[in-house]
Amino acid sequence: MLVLACLGAVSLLIWLSIRFHPARPWDFQPVGDDGQPPPAPSTWPPVCILVPARNERESLPHTLPALLQQDYPGNFAVVVIDDRSADGTADLARRLASEVGAATRLTVIAGAGLPQGWVGKVWALAQGASHCGLRIANCELPEREDFSCRADKPKYLLLTDADIRHAPNSLRRLVAESESGSLALNSRMARLRCVSRAERLLIPPFVFFFNLLYPMRQVNARHSSVAAAAGGCVLLATAVLERAGGFACIKDQIIDDVSLARQIKALNQPIRLALSRSEVESLRVYDSLATIWVMVRRTAFTELRYSWVRLAGAVVGMMLMFLLPPLWLAAGFSATLASMMGWSAIACSGAVTVMVEGLCAWMIMAMVYRPAVRFFQLPSGRCWTLPLAGVLYGAMTVDSAVRHLVGMRIGWRDH
Repeated sequence: MLVLACLGAVSLLIWLSIRFHPARPWDFQPVGDDGQPPPAPSTWPPVCILVPARNERESLPHTLPALLQQDYPGNFAVVVIDDRSADGTADLARRLASEVGAATRLTVIAGAGLPQGWVGKVWALAQGASHCGLRIANCELPEREDFSCRADKPKYLLLTDADIRHAPNSLRRLVAESESGSLALNSRMARLRCVSRAERLLIPPFVFFFNLLYPMRQVNARHSSVAAAAGGCVLLATAVLERAGGFACIKDQIIDDVSLARQIKALNQPIRLALSRSEVESLRVYDSLATIWVMVRRTAFTELRYSWVRLAGAVVGMMLMFLLPPLWLAAGFSATLASMMGWSAIACSGAVTVMVEGLCAWMIMAMVYRPAVRFFQLPSGRCWTLPLAGVLYGAMTVDSAVRHLVGMRIGWRDH
């Protein structure tokens, strides 16, 4: 019983440390949409929006028109990099631009074959950056002279996914923030879809876990080494990107967004990451446990740097955090009841200790998870479902490691 009590104390201490973490990673702040944007800059700089797209025929009608019709006062253009799609993505993009009267604002470039050592999305972004006039030494890209924003290269690149819908003022706010704060990288974590049963169970924990790994207040602090970005929406200063060596500096990184943020912050440049409540929204549908499972296992073992020691630590930690509290509550309650009725030789005090530890850990867990539930406008009872989600994410992480072991690699947009 002493061992069980010690394990329960460890779980309780973990959740207390999260609750009282100085960066408060659980409170779902900052939210970039809240409040008024910074004052407008004296001159709105040119921006080029890069949209890597691979078989995005279903998403583009809901996202591309919004990008083309941003209310941005400055000069901007949209470049769709068609990564060898088989569903007519390129033709659809051109047709959508014509329908909204923005054909001159859109350029569609055909993606070249994937070079050795590159991952698909980063290669697509590199081709888009080359098209926009970036000149980077030792780059493997062909030079392009047809930059469509202006004769000179843009001050910013907006990197966004084909399934991300931007509100009309999204680009304006991002640029105003970057100009006001002299930000080299300004990222929004798009609001993820939370409609299906699987999404309601697993999407809020996904964002919650991301915040625990990369507390946004620490990401945004110049003195902190923590760096992260959300790849669905990144406004990036081109001068700093060139200093970093362009996208070649992260060419082999599957978790490209976090890797890019680390490269930028390593140059002692300010970065910012915030949540989006409504202005940047992901339309990607995860209508079943299987689709979320595929999404998570793609990068879970990569996040652990392919280390089996880290995997073991992660699995043990997740068991202590998520499985132990409800299990200790149930087991402690049962043992207490059995002891009181004379059915067990276990001391009642020990059983009560285990039960209380499990209850307290689960209550603190629900308390720190509550802001996530409220952010996604779910019933408050969802606060108590985090243990189930945590166990499922642990299983996804193990599956990711096993697939890596047997060589079952998952690429960009592969399933």
